Amino acid sequence: MYQYHCLNPIAEVGLKRFDGNYAKTDNIENADAVLVRSAAMHDMEIPESVCVIGRAGAGVNNIPLGKCSEQGIAVFNTPGANANGVKELVLAGMLLASRDIIGGLHWVRSERQNEELEQLAEKQKKLFAGNEIMGKKLGVIGLGAIGILVANAAAALGMEVYGYDPYISVNAAWNLSRDVRHITDVNDIYRECDYITIHVPLMESTKGMISSSAIAQMKNRVVIMNFARGPLVDQKAIVEALRTNRIRKYVTDFPNSDIASMKNAIVIPHLGASTEESEDNCAIMAVQEIRDYLENGNIHNSVNLPNCDMGVCKFAMRVTIIHKNIPNMLTKFTAAFGDMGINIERLSNETRGEYGYVIIDLSNEADENLIRTIQRIKGVLKVRVMK
Repeated sequence: MYQYHCLNPIAEVGLKRFDGNYAKTDNIENADAVLVRSAAMHDMEIPESVCVIGRAGAGVNNIPLGKCSEQGIAVFNTPGANANGVKELVLAGMLLASRDIIGGLHWVRSERQNEELEQLAEKQKKLFAGNEIMGKKLGVIGLGAIGILVANAAAALGMEVYGYDPYISVNAAWNLSRDVRHITDVNDIYRECDYITIHVPLMESTKGMISSSAIAQMKNRVVIMNFARGPLVDQKAIVEALRTNRIRKYVTDFPNSDIASMKNAIVIPHLGASTEESEDNCAIMAVQEIRDYLENGNIHNSVNLPNCDMGVCKFAMRVTIIHKNIPNMLTKFTAAFGDMGINIERLSNETRGEYGYVIIDLSNEADENLIRTIQRIKGVLKVRVMK
């Protein structure tokens, strides 16, 4: 029986996807699998028993990926499971920025005791007038699961949409509306668009990409939206742009005191994926990934190991090996099975950066001595057996 431990509350609709071969444990020391949302794991000692970590969400900044890889722990996230929830909030943010809805709400609240409110509103509403988004240019930087939904929805609302992603996948390209202009230079978005929304992962290469030099290229009164990760936007640059009215609005889902103090910032308390549907979808997807990995050794949506899928084992035994991506590893594995007279029926070998992953289906069962022999090969991080 497998055991799983939850570091955060995980939607019950997801946990119900575990069958009778799984039991929840309150002690991480006994866990084969860990489910997490936002809990900080960098300072944790992760027990050797843990084989897999499922992040019920997309971002994995709270998980020590290097440490996990060295311990032979597969880490999964759930890309796309919360995409619709984020998309809807991006559209709401764009509408809030285009028309002074928030200012109007505050004004009505302040005048709520005024018996002449209805008549006064007709006189004062011009103070909160704004613009329609139809016909305006929207630049979407990053065409992953969320970016594509935003781009397609905005195009359907009559916006002229520019999409930028130098690494767009084939599936993403197929799902992108023909009304979205796929451009190859992000500077075209900076120069041309009335609204700019960013949907890229946070990496060293993307940190602070909305910089003072990027803002300098943008139209006056541009609206910038960040529902991806706070550090993608250079904080000093955006504060200065707001202070000098260089930009019209900055809409972000990542609050801090500096941004929240600015007049033309719309700061939301990280609500992008905070819908019941998103939390359910993420939990379901995380549990499905964990089960397929523990039961079949298959990897989909790992953030530290390569994708690898051999379906369900139809032979006597399946062995999976996480190893360092160094020469001759596969030769050593096959030789070890050959020396024991065990035939390899099927094999899949994939690599990703410093690490490799092998799934091997055997014609008959290997004993514990052979498994220990493979585990002792230099560069092997974890060996698992499934029957």
